[in-house]
Amino acid sequence: MSLLTNSDFWGSPGPARDATYRVIFEAETRKGKLFDLALIFAILTSVTVVMLDSVPEIAKEYHGLLRISEWIFTILFTIEYVARLWCVASRKKYALSFFGMIDLFAVIPTYLSVLLPGGEVLAVVRILRVLRVFRILKLVQYIGEAEVLVATLKASRFKIVVFLITVMSIVVVIGSIIYLIEGPENGFTSIPRGLYWSVVTLTTVGYGDVTPQTPIGQALAAMLMVLGYALIAVPTGLFSAEFVQQNESHKKASNAPVRSCPGCGSLEKDHQAGYCRYCGQKLT
Repeated sequence: MSLLTNSDFWGSPGPARDATYRVIFEAETRKGKLFDLALIFAILTSVTVVMLDSVPEIAKEYHGLLRISEWIFTILFTIEYVARLWCVASRKKYALSFFGMIDLFAVIPTYLSVLLPGGEVLAVVRILRVLRVFRILKLVQYIGEAEVLVATLKASRFKIVVFLITVMSIVVVIGSIIYLIEGPENGFTSIPRGLYWSVVTLTTVGYGDVTPQTPIGQALAAMLMVLGYALIAVPTGLFSAEFVQQNESHKKASNAPVRSCPGCGSLEKDHQAGYCRYCGQKLT
């Protein structure tokens, strides 16, 4: 029985598309797992090629070979992207999904380099495709922790926003005061310059390109440095407390098998779900 029932695809459903879908989007079969392993190897190798081509000593001797390799990988990824569009029920929904956009952005830079020299460097974005492979391979040690981290960020977002607003207010006040105290003669030529110094000092980075020279300014800098260490602990505590709660909830969650949507390729862990939450396609 065909997995594809939506008419929004090239041609009509058939065994070839069903088989292609299982290999590309599922990892329950030996062929699917081999495909995912080959894909992750190709992704990492292609990113390595781009990085090596940016090293002058290596590029001077092997630039031609590296460029040929990059084009080979790009053509392979292009074929894979077209195959994904071909075997899903809804091309549009898949193409506009998160992983669909990542797949597209993974091949654009090399073609862009024809018009914009150096644009192939942006091909390193394809490293994000590794996330898809980890999910499809159902590597629990990666999937579970990633889901907990995302849930923690969502749950603590309002607390973090309040914290960031507080930090921004401190930066603006201190930056303005240091501009008033030091002035242009000591490098603080404007309030934005003072804000820059305030951020660098508060985060304990300390570039040292602009520093207070007066005793009052140095005292203010010392206070800001101490305050910076105190502020670092606040988001860490907020995130850690929320992470513990989310981790406990995750451990109690169902361990049901993950299903892949035949419409957009998204994964669904809720074993009671009958339809994809992203595109509405019926789950098999």
